[in-house]
Amino acid sequence: MDKIFDLIEQEEIYQSDTIRLIPSENFVSENVKRALGSGLTNKYAEGYPGKRYYQGNKIVDEIENLAIERGKKLFGVEHLNVQPYSGSPANAAVLMALLEPGDKICGMKLSAGGHLTHGHPKITFSGKYFNSAQYDVDEKGKIDYKKLREMVMMEKPKLIFAGTTAYPWILDWKKFGEIAESVGAWLVADISHIAGLVVGGVHPSPVDFAHIITSTTHKSLRGPRGAIIGVTKLGLNKDSELNKKIDRAVFPGLQGGPHMNTIAAMAVAFEEADTPEFKKYAEQIVKNAQALKKGLMMGGTGQCPIRIFGTENHLMVVDCGFERGKEAAVKLEEAGIIVNANTIPHDKAGPFKPSGIRIGTPAMTTKGWKEKEFEEVGKKIAKIVVG
Repeated sequence: MDKIFDLIEQEEIYQSDTIRLIPSENFVSENVKRALGSGLTNKYAEGYPGKRYYQGNKIVDEIENLAIERGKKLFGVEHLNVQPYSGSPANAAVLMALLEPGDKICGMKLSAGGHLTHGHPKITFSGKYFNSAQYDVDEKGKIDYKKLREMVMMEKPKLIFAGTTAYPWILDWKKFGEIAESVGAWLVADISHIAGLVVGGVHPSPVDFAHIITSTTHKSLRGPRGAIIGVTKLGLNKDSELNKKIDRAVFPGLQGGPHMNTIAAMAVAFEEADTPEFKKYAEQIVKNAQALKKGLMMGGTGQCPIRIFGTENHLMVVDCGFERGKEAAVKLEEAGIIVNANTIPHDKAGPFKPSGIRIGTPAMTTKGWKEKEFEEVGKKIAKIVVG
């Protein structure tokens, strides 16, 4: 047992001593950690508030209801399920609630910056149990909404995922909504990466254009490792039973008892995100991304200019040269800078040896970094990558 706690301490020191630039990582508050490590981890609360299968859940009903109400207010949704264990089960529950096996779905290609659960073929549940039409990006790494519309009109999917994991541009929710409406498809906005930016007011919200919003609660939102499914007014207008279908798909469709310690930590994170301080944090994330890009460009001038697929949010993808992404990530780790290897748009290399790296600003912004620090680390990254 002592060995485990020794390793935990080593990891915490390592996180503190390194520069964390993986866009999906962040540092939670002490209050979020306090909720996660509380006695709620002992609790079994199968079911929903007021409809539990076990006795003794009066207090945890209040906790879950508080998390739901705070989340509904924060995201502007009509109904919220806070029980999904992570983002993948949340997306699986949506598919289970709305579709039958073999129905057609549409999502962004993984290599273009999409997510596995948005229909990646053959190896994921979303690609195995549903027919999948995948949209791509152009040479600049941007969605071509005209081509997307043409593909949707031809394929006629029943559900469209609008969401990304390595897309550095603002998403046009209105265009996504119009495209989905043209074929009567469900529009699911997966805002896992940008949730903190959305509630912080530096990225548009999909609430007026999507039927369902899914999101993890960590990443830029700075909460625990969990997920939510929100039903919008538009969704309920399309199907008045949508909230019930979503809840049934989560439990008992996919999961058993919810993790009440995580749900309590969500409630804490939602309250923290609904403050002026968090809005300033979100604004700083974007400012810092611009400074990081500037530093990368400055550090990569001369014989070997560095190629970046721009940024309008919290992250960017950097072209390190054919199949050199992993090599660059390893070199950066040796220098105390933690990033992840990533495919670039239209990458000719494979996923195990991609040509790029993905870097982002949420975690070090939490640590108090401003533009100056990000510009300097950008220069350093560029010198390591092109050197």
